[in-house]
Amino acid sequence: MVQLLDVMEKALNGKPMSENDYQLRSFSPKLREKVKEYGIKFDSNNPVPSDNSLADDIFEAGVELLADVGAYCISSGRVISYSETEIKEGLRNAPSRLEFGEGRDRKALVPRKVDDKTPPWCLLGAAGGAISTDSVFSSLMEGYAEIPETDAITTPAVTRVSGLRVRPASPLEVMAAMRNAVLAREACNRVGRQGIPFMNTLATAESAIALASATHPRFGLRPSDGFMIASMDPMKVDFDRLNKVAVALSLGAPVGMDFAPLLGGYSGGPEGTALTTVASHMMGVLTLQSSYLVPFPLHLRYVSNSSRDLLWVISASGQAISRNTHLLSLSLNYAAAGPCTPMILRETSASVIAAVASGLSIESLGSASNKYEDRMSPVEPRVSAEVAHAVAGKKRGEANEIVKDLLRKYESKLPNPPLGKLMHECWDVERRRPTKEYSSVVKRFKKEVLDLGVELRPEE
Repeated sequence: MVQLLDVMEKALNGKPMSENDYQLRSFSPKLREKVKEYGIKFDSNNPVPSDNSLADDIFEAGVELLADVGAYCISSGRVISYSETEIKEGLRNAPSRLEFGEGRDRKALVPRKVDDKTPPWCLLGAAGGAISTDSVFSSLMEGYAEIPETDAITTPAVTRVSGLRVRPASPLEVMAAMRNAVLAREACNRVGRQGIPFMNTLATAESAIALASATHPRFGLRPSDGFMIASMDPMKVDFDRLNKVAVALSLGAPVGMDFAPLLGGYSGGPEGTALTTVASHMMGVLTLQSSYLVPFPLHLRYVSNSSRDLLWVISASGQAISRNTHLLSLSLNYAAAGPCTPMILRETSASVIAAVASGLSIESLGSASNKYEDRMSPVEPRVSAEVAHAVAGKKRGEANEIVKDLLRKYESKLPNPPLGKLMHECWDVERRRPTKEYSSVVKRFKKEVLDLGVELRPEE
């Protein structure tokens, strides 16, 4: 079985190649070849396809793609190659169950299958979105922790330390990562979720030294939180990311990998992006020693994944993984619109339904493409989780019709989405609930999806 030392041996002694040649002369041509060979076709009329042979073809093509092109190490300028035997062995030996959290908040993340009634794991929060102040951070964390369906939290990113803007690879980044961990645990303690895990807590920690510093027990992080590490598109890593892996493994913590294949980038169209998403799962298991995977394919233009073609990517790649592996995969949704708008609730719901019906769990969510500070609230992930639980067990065909109904109400707005409101404008910090305006938006949305067959909790 491939271990971290094996990865380093491959990264140091693999085939030398420039980054540009890997992307343009190796990865992209071979990807196009596999799409053509397997006849993979995007069906715009069915954003949630029900074609098992399509899913299985995407999976097989993904195995062959990784075996043909490998991963790429930017730091050494070499290809990290894997044989099909190594890939399939890695898939067999990947964990099929992980426990996160402590005490009464400790729960098990398990794989799901297509049309599965098993409730999806809900990793809820800001998906690393930026916030402006410690008070905004704490208010958001309290709100996330109080969502009944929250199994784990994905925190915001601290951007300032004592008024100073965080600079990458500086002492400010180290201090911000420590502050991020402390604030997160304190906020959850205040609302009685002392043991809840933070599966994605250190978006602030871009560098390995910042992550390592924040893992000291005095700051409140635990091995049972898990640690998320990002790869680069397409299937690239560097020594700094591998340093993070070494730190996490030394703590006995599960490693998660998040990755964002770009539709319109090196992966090409939806067919290539779906194939890349599948191959990246396998690359994460081997290269970053990942125990759980968080794909979030993005549209190069919209920087979201709620468009019709991206929903197909999420669904088709999710079915390929859930039908052919026991990997623990959570689809992260990115919405183009911002809080306090009907559009963001429709976007995140469409993404969640496509993922859950296809056998995935969820991370939710990146609001307003995660481009702006404080453009998020606890409401959007709460609605996402309610939807995720409500649609568990629905067949793909039914999910497809619901998603198409939602798409008709927002897809024309994707080029120019409403940014909505800032957190303090749509969230009552003192009462820890949405404002009357946002509550009205949510009530109307819940009536709308009830008419589509999705019953959610009554809004207060």
